[in-house]
Amino acid sequence: MPLNIGPLELVIILLIVIALFGAGRIAGVGSALGKSVREFREEARSEDEEGEDGEDDGEESTVAEGSESSTKKEE
Repeated sequence: MPLNIGPLELVIILLIVIALFGAGRIAGVGSALGKSVREFREEARSEDEEGEDGEDDGEESTVAEGSESSTKKEE
């Protein structure tokens, strides 16, 4: 069942979402989503680099977010 949603319907939906959640909350969700995507890309890129170097032996443990950020601050 195809959805035929045109530009007018998208504007109406956008206005309803803004009315329900407020512009500030939507901006916060957008920035959190952008940060998550950025972190995912960085991790995927670092995984690719490790695979190319041949250092990945399959036994690597995952670093917790809190310890990773504290390590970056110390450098």
